[in-house]
Amino acid sequence: MSQTVMLDNVEHHDLRLISRPAGSLGDNINLALVVPAEFADVQREYPILFRQTGNGGFQAFALLGLEADENLFLDETGWHARYIPAIQARGPFSIGLRSAEDRPERTIMVDTGHPRISRTEGDPLFLPHGGNAPALERVLNALRTLHAGMATADAMFAAFQAAGLLAPVNIEIRIDEGTSYELTDFFSVSQDALARLDAATLENLNRSGFLALAFCAIHSTGNVRRLIELKTHRRHS
Repeated sequence: MSQTVMLDNVEHHDLRLISRPAGSLGDNINLALVVPAEFADVQREYPILFRQTGNGGFQAFALLGLEADENLFLDETGWHARYIPAIQARGPFSIGLRSAEDRPERTIMVDTGHPRISRTEGDPLFLPHGGNAPALERVLNALRTLHAGMATADAMFAAFQAAGLLAPVNIEIRIDEGTSYELTDFFSVSQDALARLDAATLENLNRSGFLALAFCAIHSTGNVRRLIELKTHRRHS
């Protein structure tokens, strides 16, 4: 059960974070939400795909597996990739708001009921004489990435839509004679549409920083081959 409270270095001085990747700790997922601020890192490891939200907007995801609750980068020895999406790296922490002198102030929240939080196992959150320990600093970096990325995601998707870059895509993957997968309800950046853009639109996208993000999304689709290799290896090992 969630027990989310404001993180306090006095009350929670002895809290520890179990940082190791593990399916039992919530890492067995086939999709991880990602934000524009991490596209450059994500595209080196995972396919970046988009899905529509209920209100007509979009969200970006890193594809980690071909089946539900399947992370092909995760095994009993760890998460085998150079980058772990910030949504997972943040663990049981989030950013909240509190009132301070009649104005809202961002604060760090922690779910003390989460299986990654312990008082006997894992890495300390705080140093013995005060200050943040390395484990908490890693969490704060992930939260900063998410906060910065969410602030620009809507503008990025609006620019992509205005330029006609988002196109629905169905991904069909055949592992062997008896095993195939079809991934539906996804969108991607259309390379053909990008190639047809006029100079003014390209300049606007480049000036806003969104052109580089479009190329990250396009280049990331080559990582589908890696997913196929990992799935094939897992099926035959």
